[in-house]
Amino acid sequence: MKKILFLTGDFTEDYETMVPFQMLEMVGYVVHTVCPDKKKGDAIKTAIHDFEGDQTYTEKPGHNFILNYSFDEVIVENYDGLVIAGGRAPEYLRLNKKVLELVQYFFKTNKPVAAICHGIQILTAADVVKGRKLTAYPAVGPEVTLAGGEFQSIPADGVYVDGNLVTSPAWPAHPSFIREFLKIMGATVKI
Repeated sequence: MKKILFLTGDFTEDYETMVPFQMLEMVGYVVHTVCPDKKKGDAIKTAIHDFEGDQTYTEKPGHNFILNYSFDEVIVENYDGLVIAGGRAPEYLRLNKKVLELVQYFFKTNKPVAAICHGIQILTAADVVKGRKLTAYPAVGPEVTLAGGEFQSIPADGVYVDGNLVTSPAWPAHPSFIREFLKIMGATVKI
């Protein structure tokens, strides 16, 4: 059975953690949700980001999400793919050296990676986007460019695939985001 490492943390975007986690488990993957300095059974707080016509997204308290695996027990070679949630968590997760090393491993081995919204901040900090085409929440676009990536400006419900990398601007893209990640994971869904 294939395993997916899922990076998330306090004040991650609620939907961008809960929905992909549930979708990936639904199709049969083992999904280990982890956060630095937290263990299996610990809760992270989430935030709900919504698009209500303001100049940026609004933020409201979300649900608590219980991690199902301990960050310190991750053996990166045991995973077939990586998912990185967005929200505010990537702001500080990208400061963790082990997080960056984990991300770099997936790119060095060309394993599937999916990142959404502000999750791309972890990719830019890990120095893995140079020469790659990808998208993110628009406010992260300048970081993509400064890191040597080619930012793709697409609608919030869109997805961009570049080789082993699947990126989307925000949670409205979940259906296409997960569908494309499943494709590069080698999965087929039959109806």
